[in-house]
Amino acid sequence: MKPVRMAILLTLALTTAPLAQTFHFTAIPDQNTARLKERFDKIATYLSDKLEVPTKYIPVKSYSASVAAFKNNDVQLAWFGGLSGVQARRAVPGAQAIAQGEEDMAFVTYFIANTSTGLEASDGFPAAIEAHTFTFGSKGSTSGRLMPEFFIRRHFQKSPNQIFKRVGFSGDHSKTIALVQSGSYQVGAVNFAVWEKEVKAGIIDTSKVRVIWKTPTYPDYNWSIRGDADAAYGEGFIARVKDALLSMSDRNLLDSFPRAKFIAADNKMYEPILETAVDVGIIEK
Repeated sequence: MKPVRMAILLTLALTTAPLAQTFHFTAIPDQNTARLKERFDKIATYLSDKLEVPTKYIPVKSYSASVAAFKNNDVQLAWFGGLSGVQARRAVPGAQAIAQGEEDMAFVTYFIANTSTGLEASDGFPAAIEAHTFTFGSKGSTSGRLMPEFFIRRHFQKSPNQIFKRVGFSGDHSKTIALVQSGSYQVGAVNFAVWEKEVKAGIIDTSKVRVIWKTPTYPDYNWSIRGDADAAYGEGFIARVKDALLSMSDRNLLDSFPRAKFIAADNKMYEPILETAVDVGIIEK
């Protein structure tokens, strides 16, 4: 074959070769949407470089939408809370929790109160929150709904609607803080990491809202991947994704979560979340 003809055929082959399949991921919308996009677009760039596969962050509007996107294979990887992760993995055979923040095996919820209530910080459960107005975060949030409701029910032996003057669901942790700070709700439950980050950023006015109780620890956030990712992206792809997350060392990326680092996780670690969700009535066994 003449060299010129060979060169032309090679050029055609390269230009018509299919592009690498894009790898998609999402995250539960647990705080301000603009801050989430800024954070996860940076993670997409990082994963694209590490995996050598085009990677794209797909935003969703609710916790349930993140679970649905994972179930429907619109995304193959997701940053879930403990509860949403359990729900998503139960819906997708072979799905695995592969990584978590170092802090996520000992996560806590803060109960916060508007200072006008006179409620003060306490080491024990704050029984004086009874008969106030109370807002959870999203209905599907581990730290903003599941675990605080568990501790509330355990103390009062009643449902939240029987305890509080009015019960709300803000949708995310940033909104919970804003609602309690403004006095729209007197008390609320919030992810401790979001609270600490927004205090540091000067977003919270601590003269108007304060932490009154810190819950016992429980497992929470996790990176989960679909079990068919190896079939879609090549043998060993799941292990490569896990390695990329565990080897993340850029403080700019880690501080945006905020997490000290990511460590290995597996599905068994989140069995207490499943058991709690069954007890509270959010999941049927």
